[in-house]
Amino acid sequence: MFEGISTFQWETFFQLVSVALIMLAGPIIIFILAARGGNM
Repeated sequence: MFEGISTFQWETFFQLVSVALIMLAGPIIIFILAARGGNM
């Protein structure tokens, strides 16, 4: 049970990090495209 709690905390932590990276990646990609003149 205690091992499950520890594992769950790590999974939640990595999920939050993944969501944060995705949220940050969107504006960064848009900024790079705008800086390059909007060319894909």
